[in-house]
Amino acid sequence: MGIGYAIAHRLAKEGMKLVLLDHDGRMLTQASERLHTDFPELELRSIAGDVTSETAGAAMGREAEALGEISVIVNNAGILKGAGPYENIEQWRQTMEVNFWSMLGIQQHFVGPLLDQPSASAIVNVGSKEGITTRPGNAAYALSKAAVRVLTEQLAYELREQVGDRVTAHLLIPGYTFTPMNFPGTTYDSPKPEAPWSADQVADRMVQGVRAGEFYIFCEDNEVTSELDQRRMQWAMDDLIKRRPALSRWHPDFKNEFAAFAKSSEPR
Repeated sequence: MGIGYAIAHRLAKEGMKLVLLDHDGRMLTQASERLHTDFPELELRSIAGDVTSETAGAAMGREAEALGEISVIVNNAGILKGAGPYENIEQWRQTMEVNFWSMLGIQQHFVGPLLDQPSASAIVNVGSKEGITTRPGNAAYALSKAAVRVLTEQLAYELREQVGDRVTAHLLIPGYTFTPMNFPGTTYDSPKPEAPWSADQVADRMVQGVRAGEFYIFCEDNEVTSELDQRRMQWAMDDLIKRRPALSRWHPDFKNEFAAFAKSSEPR
């Protein structure tokens, strides 16, 4: 469901063969059936397994290589469960295991084969705006997504140095999106509220961004414009440059200053 299913559907529309991995075998079967309904000729392989498992990663590699050369790897697994900076170490471990370590593990399974094949390919890691501005309230999630950002930046550099643009890395950065993560209990046919983007819009934006060669593939929503996103990011970076308190956007002494900055016509 959510962004993962939307991306699978969008890539099937492009005529690609698919290998899907999910920990929920029942939901995976339902997703596969819906995809086959929309694309009867689709060649699809599905694996029920834990993305943090070496075994599951290796199985994905075998299934993907059996279908031929690999075009796109999408690292989309993520959990949102909260943990503060001095509590719940087990939740921290689980969050980092799913949101960060699994992505690193999948990269290690696939980068070698991608470098060895002659055709072009791309790796898309799904990050979050919370990994850039690191808003307070869920330190574990923010840190995991900040780690994904840095990992993907480093991967993009290494790939560029080795093979130019033949194998590229991209960071997909969703905004407020109508998914079960943000709206628990949502099903694939639930009506979407006005404010968030749909998962299909995120998938379309991913394809557009990869085709355009963008590294940071930002997604908007129906409440936050790209201009406001830019101001929020610039403010966060200026905390370092201007030696303001950490996360000053949420500091009472800077509330009015940030509000005025956010309304300015151009990022400074």
